[in-house]
Amino acid sequence: MTDHSAKSNRNVVLLVLVAALGYFVDIYDLLVFSIVRKASLLDIGVKPTDVLPQGVFIINLQMFGLLLGGIIWGIIGDKLGRIKVLFGSILLYSIANFANGFAHDVDTYAWIRFVAGIGLAGELGAGITLVTETMSKEKRGYGTMIVSVIGLFGAALAVVVAKYGWRNAYFVGGGLGVLLLLLRLGTFESGMFKNVEQANVSRGDFFMLFSNGKRFLKYLYCILIGSPLWYVVGVLVTLSPEFGGPKALAAKEPLNAGEGILYTYIGIAVGGLIAGLLSQATKSRKLTMLIFLLLSAGTVVIYLNSFGLTNAKFVWICFLMGCAVGYWPIFVTIAAEQFGTNIRSTVATTVPNFVRGSLIPINWGFTALAGKFGMINSGYIMMALLTVIAIFSLTRLRETFGKDLNYVEDAATAA
Repeated sequence: MTDHSAKSNRNVVLLVLVAALGYFVDIYDLLVFSIVRKASLLDIGVKPTDVLPQGVFIINLQMFGLLLGGIIWGIIGDKLGRIKVLFGSILLYSIANFANGFAHDVDTYAWIRFVAGIGLAGELGAGITLVTETMSKEKRGYGTMIVSVIGLFGAALAVVVAKYGWRNAYFVGGGLGVLLLLLRLGTFESGMFKNVEQANVSRGDFFMLFSNGKRFLKYLYCILIGSPLWYVVGVLVTLSPEFGGPKALAAKEPLNAGEGILYTYIGIAVGGLIAGLLSQATKSRKLTMLIFLLLSAGTVVIYLNSFGLTNAKFVWICFLMGCAVGYWPIFVTIAAEQFGTNIRSTVATTVPNFVRGSLIPINWGFTALAGKFGMINSGYIMMALLTVIAIFSLTRLRETFGKDLNYVEDAATAA
């Protein structure tokens, strides 16, 4: 091995490590409010009866920030470079986290979470884009797998740190961001982006995704294949205290949603590792996605049929459901590999954030069904509907394993 190739390999390893740690901090900051919500709101003077509605108000602002930030950072990534997004996003949400630690009223708290949401939106897409464009087409699946698996363990750290006080949890999140910012000083820009930067081609045109029917449908399908994951996390696990009620699963003890979310994310990390290895072994992203979509439907059936379950059994089911929806790294990789270099960052950054945002209509639909059919039947209906839509969408996408990504998207035609 020559000195040049050895240095190149070290650079790639550093890039994957930095992207993975970036996603680790991203997940930590994304979930920290959900973990400290009750304690923090009570501490700043919110009445116990107002904790739920005020918490929903804050999380909705954070979600809106994610949706807006996904578009902003995606465009910046394609126009100015992936590295600028990695630096800019981490700086923004690190400052926001420090500020959150000093919040003393709901409005300030909420708007800071909105700013944090904007910052958080850029991390995963930029990291995945850099990794897919830098590693070889045969091995890039390993890189995106490592980024997602390491990143998802940020949820576990958030749960541990939150035990030492909600303000400290935010301060730690900001501190981790600053450390990561220093580590990123050694990273380098994607060669594919540099080539496109010098060419006379439109970059970061978000509306290009809607100007061509074929391209728009491809973009929509990329979003729809990921929606079952957020239904599992955002509805089935988050609303577990209600699912465990006497009119639903009649759990023998109150179900702990916090523990459920923790074990679900640990499962997602394990499932992400398995999905990444499986896609490399089968040389097929689509086959791997199909297997995991079917497995996720099966684990949800187990959950919704677990009448009289205990909290201990519940967390194990959450772990299994998490493993089954561990296709997150494959899903994001598929989205990044579907589009040309000039809008790849825009796609890879907006798609996961739009999937997160899909929880809003999913919640509306589930609530409407639950009022008519009850929680258990509605749980089955929504999962079946989302799984069928996801599988159909998957069939409409091209296999991207080993695809050459060094091309640009024409404004008039879809690649």
